[in-house]
Amino acid sequence: MAESPDLQQRLEKLLLGGPRKYTRLEVAARAGVSEERSRRLWRALGFAGAGDDEVVFTDADVAAMRTADQLVDSGLVERTLEVAVTRALGQHLSRLAEWQVHMLWTLITENPELARNDRQVTRLVERLLPELEQVQNFVWRRHLAAYAGRAFATDEDLEARPQIVGFVDMVGYTKMTRQVDEDELSHVLDAFESLAGGVIADHRGRIVKMIGDEVFFVTDSPGSGAEIALTLTERADASDDLPAVRAGLASGRVLSRFGDVYGSVVNLAARLTSVARPGTVLVDRELAAALEELPEYELRTRRPVAVRGYNRLRPSALRRAQDRPSGRFAAAQERAAEAMGLPETTRAATEPETPEDLTVGSRRRRRRR
Repeated sequence: MAESPDLQQRLEKLLLGGPRKYTRLEVAARAGVSEERSRRLWRALGFAGAGDDEVVFTDADVAAMRTADQLVDSGLVERTLEVAVTRALGQHLSRLAEWQVHMLWTLITENPELARNDRQVTRLVERLLPELEQVQNFVWRRHLAAYAGRAFATDEDLEARPQIVGFVDMVGYTKMTRQVDEDELSHVLDAFESLAGGVIADHRGRIVKMIGDEVFFVTDSPGSGAEIALTLTERADASDDLPAVRAGLASGRVLSRFGDVYGSVVNLAARLTSVARPGTVLVDRELAAALEELPEYELRTRRPVAVRGYNRLRPSALRRAQDRPSGRFAAAQERAAEAMGLPETTRAATEPETPEDLTVGSRRRRRRR
C-alpha cells in the first residue's frame, strides 16, 4: 500500500481525537503545568522532543496532561516518581501499539479488498478501534483484579519481598537465527512464547518479560518455580517446533519496580541459566534447601563454577524424583556425561549414585533408615 499523506492525516485525526493545533508551550499553559514538566513527561512517554513553536498537540494532549497533574496532586502518584511511572507506561504501550499496527498492516496486505482507497482504510480502523479498546480495558481490569487480590491478601511489602526468580532460554538460538528464514524464526518464537505463557500462567507465575529467546518470570513458591522450569524443559524436549531449553532458578528478596524485577537474585538466576546444559534446570543453594522438603523433586549438587560476579557458584541440578540405580562408577559416569555435554534428561536412567555425589532426595531417604 503506497504512502498517502491524506491517509496519515485522516488516521491521526481519528486516533488522536482531533487535529493538531497546539504547541508544547500552549499545552502546558492550558493544563496549568510548568513548561519544563510538560517537556519531561512528553519525553518520558517515548516521543521525540517537540520545538516550542511546533503545532503537534491536540485537545486530548491537554486533557491527558491535566489528568496527570491531578493524579500527582491527589497523592496517588508521588511527584518524585511521576517521570518513572510515565516512562513505564510509555514503554509498555508503545510495544502494544507497534504490534497492533503490524497486525493491521498484515490484515490489509493479505486482504487488499479491505483497503482499496484511503477512506476505506480509515473506516476499517474506525470500526476496529472501539473493539481493541474494549478488549484492552477488559484485560487490564482482569489483571488489576488478580494483582489487587494478591496484594490485599498479604502483609508483605509488595515492592521488596522474597520471590522465586527464573530464566528459561532456548539453546543454540543465535546459531539458529543464521540458519532459518524470518518465517521459520517467527514460528519458533511464537511457539516458545505460547508454551512459556501457558505453563507460567498454569502454575501461578508471572512473566516479567520475554527477551528474544528467553523468558524471565517470577513466582511466590518454590514448588511453583520448579514446576514451571521442569515443565518447560520437558515440553520443549518433546516438541518438534522448538530447540532444547535450559533454566536457572534462584530464591531471595527482589525489588519490584513498575512491572520489572531487580536485585542480586535476578543476576544469580541469569548466571545459573548461562551455565546450565540443554534440558537441565539449575537452582541456587537457598532454593535447593526449600525444595529438599518436597518429595517430588531430587537435587544433585554440582561442582563449583566461576561466572561473572560469582567466583565459586555451587548450583544444584533439579529434576523430578524417580527410582535410580546405584553403583561404584556413578561419579565417573557423571563426569564423563558432563564432559560430553549430555542433557540431564538423557542421563537420568543411567546415572548411579555414590556416597560422594548423592541427590538431596536420596540423602533424605537414607536419613530415615
